[in-house]
Amino acid sequence: MRIVIKLGSSSVTEIDGSISEATLKEIARQIFQVRRLGHQVVLVSSGAIASGLKILKLYERPSDQVLLRAAASVGQGVVIGAYREIFASFDLEIAQLLMIPGDFADRSQYLHARETLDSLLDLNVVPVINENDALSNEQLRYGDNDKVAALVANLIGADHLLLLTDQIGLFSADPRSVEDASLIQEVEEVNSELLEIAGGSGSDIGSGGMASKLLAAKMASWSGVSCTIASAQEPDVVLRVLTGDSVLGTRVKPRAKRLSARKVWIAFACLSSGVIVVDQGARRALLSGGGSLLPAGVLEVRGVFGYGEAVSVESVDRQIFAKGIVKMDSSDIIELKGLGSKDVGSRPYLEVIHRDNLVLLT
Repeated sequence: MRIVIKLGSSSVTEIDGSISEATLKEIARQIFQVRRLGHQVVLVSSGAIASGLKILKLYERPSDQVLLRAAASVGQGVVIGAYREIFASFDLEIAQLLMIPGDFADRSQYLHARETLDSLLDLNVVPVINENDALSNEQLRYGDNDKVAALVANLIGADHLLLLTDQIGLFSADPRSVEDASLIQEVEEVNSELLEIAGGSGSDIGSGGMASKLLAAKMASWSGVSCTIASAQEPDVVLRVLTGDSVLGTRVKPRAKRLSARKVWIAFACLSSGVIVVDQGARRALLSGGGSLLPAGVLEVRGVFGYGEAVSVESVDRQIFAKGIVKMDSSDIIELKGLGSKDVGSRPYLEVIHRDNLVLLT
């Protein structure tokens, strides 16, 4: 079995930004035992920014993104150093990989990452992955490691994704303010109602929060990967996940019909470069008939994008219901929108998005 474990900042570091050695030792002990049972583990870890802020004596988190990137570059060495020292005491070899969701958007890079991870696992190495905060070219977003963990789970064909946090799971309401809030132990499908219940961040250290974890769980579910959201402080949490403990945290079941790896890649790894708005007829045809998107159904194009880029598909009521890889650039689609196949002329292609490159999100 392959398992991806994501450890949040509030578990990796203490409230002052120092490394939580007790937590890391306990996770290392469990990974050691899991490995002895013949399973393979990938660890996705946050904590670099929190650790770096402490080293730089920045006791309040700055809003300046350059300072945050600097803190990440300082803290990453501290975090990976702690992992190397602690895991070595259990005779576990680790490897560091720095990634961002955008790394998954390029198909060749996606495949290279898979080859590297497969090789490391075959060599009995535990990959430790973190978002590349130090060189991110967009605003840093705490919680992106949840998304990275879900993408990695799909990438390596994992059997289970374990999201460890400072909360014991998803509750029916915020347990900090609602006395009779109850733990939701099993989720069939992550929907908007659950995301609303999830609310915001559970701590001041990381701000991904439960909503970020539910979105990651949804990604895993669409990949056919089961997911558990649980507390990092839960005794033997990793071992209990492998035995299917039904009273542990919140478990999100995999979908009965999983998407192919390529369609998960399109749906979640590729950043949308624009939006195509379609009429109701095209929406019905895509949702029920499994067809391709043709120029005749296009009403509007927003954004500038080229052939082979990912775009979102939106209905007239502003609801995004699909995503796909376009076979035309945005200027061509604008020129041809609303035209039937007989009016397109001698162009060598008719589809805006071929059905093989289209993913329905509803």
